[in-house]
Amino acid sequence: MRIHLWAAVFFSVLLSACSVTTGNKGAEFNQQARWGLLPVVNFSQAPQAGERTEKILQSVLSQRGIQVYMYPYQQNSSMPLLDDQKRLDTAWEWARQQGFDYVITGSIEEWQYKNGLDGEPAVGISLQVVDPATGQTLWSHSGARSGWSRESLAGSAQKVLNKLINQLRLQ
Repeated sequence: MRIHLWAAVFFSVLLSACSVTTGNKGAEFNQQARWGLLPVVNFSQAPQAGERTEKILQSVLSQRGIQVYMYPYQQNSSMPLLDDQKRLDTAWEWARQQGFDYVITGSIEEWQYKNGLDGEPAVGISLQVVDPATGQTLWSHSGARSGWSRESLAGSAQKVLNKLINQLRLQ
């Protein structure tokens, strides 16, 4: 019996070491408010990791009962706008015109498969809820995760985003 207890403690510690989140408790948010989703800025080396994260985030928010309006993705062109700062500036203009109560945005710090035999996925994501009228950050959380060798980047990102969004206090 004692060996089973130590094994359970050991594996709990081992599994918890794969993921970490930090942030403030923040305000309580109205779930039925008008929410806008702005671009997630990509600081990783992976092309379009921000756009991938936005789509997963939209799904995770919907699961929590938050329906977001997505910023206009393309600017009259068949090619996506790859300049994150320009996309963010354009999206902020759009958000201010829409009269949202809250906007959610963030950044990708890591989005890659680690080198080595197993090639584990590794993601690092930061999210903020901002008052679009004042620009004040009302809530901010960051999370990172290194997955297992057979796990996908999108699956790891979804786990991090779920953990982060579950930290939102909703009324």
